[in-house]
Amino acid sequence: MNRDLRFVLAGGVSALLLSSSLVAAQEWKPDRPINLIVPWGAGGSTDQVTRVTAPILAEALGVDVVVVNQPGASGAIGTQEVLNAPHDGYTWTANAIANNATYSVSGLLEGTDIDDWHIYLSVANVPVVSVTAGSEFTDFGQLLDALKARGQEITVATAGITSSGGTAIAALSDAADGFDYNMITYDGGGPAAIATAAGEAMVTTQLAVEQTELIRGGRLKALAVLSDQPLVLDGVDPIPPITDWIPDMELAPDYFGIFIPADAPPEVLATVDAIWADKVMNSPELKTYAETFGAVFAPSYGPEARALAMPVAILEACSSVARGEAVNDPSTIGIDCETRTEVGQ
Repeated sequence: MNRDLRFVLAGGVSALLLSSSLVAAQEWKPDRPINLIVPWGAGGSTDQVTRVTAPILAEALGVDVVVVNQPGASGAIGTQEVLNAPHDGYTWTANAIANNATYSVSGLLEGTDIDDWHIYLSVANVPVVSVTAGSEFTDFGQLLDALKARGQEITVATAGITSSGGTAIAALSDAADGFDYNMITYDGGGPAAIATAAGEAMVTTQLAVEQTELIRGGRLKALAVLSDQPLVLDGVDPIPPITDWIPDMELAPDYFGIFIPADAPPEVLATVDAIWADKVMNSPELKTYAETFGAVFAPSYGPEARALAMPVAILEACSSVARGEAVNDPSTIGIDCETRTEVGQ
């Protein structure tokens, strides 16, 4: 079977679980709009997929789901706003789940972990290494040589150190035995990609979904995807996998979705579970978005979503320790970096 990233990956849900959730869903009928805080700027990966998913949820719930962009501190400011709000089911957030799982390790949000959230995943995203259209670099090997030789001279646009682009360039440095670079930070992945296309930076390592239109339009030149398989996008040549140059690089899918505080009323969570299973997991709009922008359609929720999220959370938490960036040891959120497994806190 052809194993490129066009193919749809979807989590299953049992008929029994769906049936019981649908019954429970009758217990909560929201009586006012829901605020859905995206803690990143407009146009980035989180913003994009959230604005596809929010109308599906709004229609099923019968109230508006209002997407509010509140960027800052690599997503921590908007996330803290949700944690501070009443946990009554009317304030949600959206993000890459690895961020919410590891904000405590980075020191951006002390005392939080993945189990503060009831998780609803929609897509998996992959970072792409791209350069400006007129770049001197024609393949990733040339860029890698330049990063090793010229270090801080190479400017890299990302949405911050804990963003997908920030962790991607750090992971590349780790996997390639270390190189320096000059990171330029923007309010979101979309702005970082646009800035690179405009020549403000030489490289971006943000997600494919944030770069696809710029790549198709010839404004960015994609050199590699952080995957062990090529990324196929309509209208452009397949983007080669990073393992063509760094065969042993550790990789994990980066899942995105919507998160509700785990201690929200049970009827709220049961209602959204049922909607996710019935509507989001079968959404043609979400499938089209994934296929068009180079994401992987991978909706899931609850314990299944948490299990899918843990590999990238462990990877990012332990990589931050290896780079000397961790403020708190991952063991404080139940991650053992020696074994790369979860342990009791």
